[in-house]
Amino acid sequence: MNTAENDHPPARLPRETTILFGHAEAERELLDSYKTGRTAHAWLIGGPRGVGKATLAYRFARFIFAHPDSASPQVRNASSLLVDAEHPVARRMAAQTQGDLLVLERTINEQTGKLYTVIRVEDVRRTTSFFGSTPGEDGWRIVIVDSVDELQREGANALLKALEEPPERSLLLLISHSPGRELATIRSRCRRLLLRPLEVQDAARAVVEATGCDPDDQDLSQALEAAEGSPGRAVALLDDGQMLKLRRRVTELLAQLPDPDMRALHALADGMGSSDPKVLDAFLDQVSGWLSSRLRERLQQPHHMARLAATWEAVNRATRDAEDFNLERKPLVFTVFGALSEAARG
Repeated sequence: MNTAENDHPPARLPRETTILFGHAEAERELLDSYKTGRTAHAWLIGGPRGVGKATLAYRFARFIFAHPDSASPQVRNASSLLVDAEHPVARRMAAQTQGDLLVLERTINEQTGKLYTVIRVEDVRRTTSFFGSTPGEDGWRIVIVDSVDELQREGANALLKALEEPPERSLLLLISHSPGRELATIRSRCRRLLLRPLEVQDAARAVVEATGCDPDDQDLSQALEAAEGSPGRAVALLDDGQMLKLRRRVTELLAQLPDPDMRALHALADGMGSSDPKVLDAFLDQVSGWLSSRLRERLQQPHHMARLAATWEAVNRATRDAEDFNLERKPLVFTVFGALSEAARG
């Protein structure tokens, strides 16, 4: 996060985060399963991006490493998976020095300095030697895959060996941003746990905890509104001051329909010149939200609903053309707002 530009402190990473908000039921399911001494050897933790899946996975792993005996009084009497941030296990996990934890995620391509687009199959194959090695004194070996969506088929097949032949006291925690789209062979070998978007209050507390930002920060309020229950998405918006400014401009122009301020519209269109797909996605996300809201208001008015549906199709068609033919973003902005203005007058 660029704190010099945005005045928002950097967010803690999931491996550093010891507090969880809004997923008490999912946490209880993991804890109860561990207390039985027969927890599933693989969990598939699914849900939208940024809702806390990785935070929960690290939290479960941290608890097991801190309390390796599921029959111990500490486990039996536990009401949550909380491990104090100063506990040696928590400190090692935050520093990435917990020897019996293997995290599979996209890594940096040393030639380009950028992240690989997928989790490389050679990294996935490390699970074989990892599970085949002698565990530490407490005997647990845990793999976190963040996320299975970024596995190619070859990598997913390599992971199957660990799922099919898990050694004793081993655990795989697989994170999925698209529940139901994983390979059936992976899905069938895991116990599934679905996390949902957070309530606004819990999302706000999670972002404040992760970033240390002021709860009354206006940017935080706007980021939460756009994030739709995803603290991770809100943090990303806070991290990108330009993106938040863009969303603010679009919100103001949508509120002015059917007659948006033309100077402001030109300023927005000029700011959309970037080829960054996140810019266009943010713009279209707000347009879709406006159309969805209008459709809900017109549920009992078939004529208006038909006009709005036609507008939605016109927006989608213009967007597809701009993406397929790499067209300028500025004409697209005027095309979209022209269609929205007509819909607002209807």
